[in-house]
Amino acid sequence: MNPHASPSSSLLALIRTVIINKNLIWSLIKREVVARYRGSIFGLLWSFFNPILMLVVYTFVFSVVFKAKWLGGSDSKTEFALILFSGLMIFNLFAECINRSPNLILSNVNYVKKVIFPLEVLPIVALGSAIFHFLISFFVWIIFYIIFMGIPHIEIFLFPFVLLPLIMLVLGFSWLLASIGVFLRDVSQIVGVFTTLLMFLTTIFYPITALPEAYQSLMQLNPLTLIIEQARDVLIWGKGINWIEWLIQVVWTSMFAWSGFLWFQKTRRGFADVI
Repeated sequence: MNPHASPSSSLLALIRTVIINKNLIWSLIKREVVARYRGSIFGLLWSFFNPILMLVVYTFVFSVVFKAKWLGGSDSKTEFALILFSGLMIFNLFAECINRSPNLILSNVNYVKKVIFPLEVLPIVALGSAIFHFLISFFVWIIFYIIFMGIPHIEIFLFPFVLLPLIMLVLGFSWLLASIGVFLRDVSQIVGVFTTLLMFLTTIFYPITALPEAYQSLMQLNPLTLIIEQARDVLIWGKGINWIEWLIQVVWTSMFAWSGFLWFQKTRRGFADVI
């Protein structure tokens, strides 16, 4: 694809690009994952150590130091840690992709100027790399759950459905921010502050029921809230998915993803002039 041509913004064009370049996307994802740990003594083992360390630290800080208890849960520190970590896994997947997005094009200038390259797959590559680390964290979560709580609820198999709106949301933001980041270099700083604030404005460290009713409806405006609440329902509490809410989420996040893609395709013709 010529970066100076008029790229197609249709959904079919995107699907076709992904299918045609699936081997390229897979290779870039593997390269990113390996490059992150290249030169370190433990290599890919760090991807296991990090979530374990995070799980232990957050458990100690919140359940031991602050003596926090999860409203509606038991007094078990282990249960508290698993509830907390289930929300963190989802938020970290979101934050990793969003924080990287503004620099996706800027860090791959050679693809813009010198190589015929499908730039629209870069957010997909970044998402694939983040999903790899998410799966490692989820594997750690499963091991801890089995050891301390027993066999997970059968509803755990609904978890991939919970993640679908999150993936659409991430892709929409990634295409949008990757484009804006080319023209406005301050975006990466703004996004970093935004994700930090969002971590405390999302129901990671507390359930939505712990808030006054007036603030609960406000918290529902945060798209991550429903995703995290649904994730805990299927992972921790053994509840099913509210399919009506889920379907509404899938529809609007898919529209948002496509809007981000449209913006990216419309603005990419100016990338080479700015970089």
